[in-house]
Amino acid sequence: MQEAAVEAPRAGRSPVRSAGPVVIDADGLGKTFSATVVALEDASFRVEKGAFTSVVGPSGCGKSTLLRLVAGLIPLSSGRLAVHGQEVAAPRKDVGMMFQKPTLLDWRTAVENVLLPSELGGRLTQEDKRRAIDLLDLVGLKGFEFSFPRQLSGGMQQRVALARLLQTGADILLLDEPFGALDEFTRERLNLELLRIVAEVRATTLFVTHNIAEAIFLADHVMVMTPHPGRLAAVVDVLFARPREIELQQTPEFNALVTEVRGILGGH
Repeated sequence: MQEAAVEAPRAGRSPVRSAGPVVIDADGLGKTFSATVVALEDASFRVEKGAFTSVVGPSGCGKSTLLRLVAGLIPLSSGRLAVHGQEVAAPRKDVGMMFQKPTLLDWRTAVENVLLPSELGGRLTQEDKRRAIDLLDLVGLKGFEFSFPRQLSGGMQQRVALARLLQTGADILLLDEPFGALDEFTRERLNLELLRIVAEVRATTLFVTHNIAEAIFLADHVMVMTPHPGRLAAVVDVLFARPREIELQQTPEFNALVTEVRGILGGH
């Protein structure tokens, strides 16, 4: 029997079936930070290899907490979580995470920032250096390899951070509102770049955002979360063909999906 690409309560949409292997398997995830702060409660879902899944919801709904649990950065309070069939108990080399701020080292050039994961691994090779240069080219920064962060725009700094994430070699990418601080025009351009890059490296991606349209535009599936405590209310399948262009967001079909997701959020 084929597995659903992402399984959870649905929003009245038919399941998408896939033969792809499940790489993230969560059952009843819960995270409590204190007796009065329940950040996440009873979240169950599965993500298949190569899927792009957006996680959307208001502040305080547990989106970032969910990513940190998958990354192994914080321990579970309840439930079960497996990545590539192994229980998550600590950070994993095959899972990489990117945050809203690029957190580049000011005294290092772009390529030196990208090489940081390789250096922390204990051994820096010529192949690592070639890969870092290639990744900067992949994210659209050819010619800026030896620029310092202060010489780059906010969008360019995020491209460096994305290249650094890819340098880890992780096949599961967790992105926590990576474009949230950028202007709308830059954000749109980076969304298109992200789609191109993820398709090229064939990574499984979890992408957190407050923006419903962004969540739908990027994803194969949208996990809709509601707050107090954070719960997974529904998973909506996005059936638009790839590759996608920004003009998709002007279509009636796209806006109907935005209305559906907004309705789920408003109903909780």
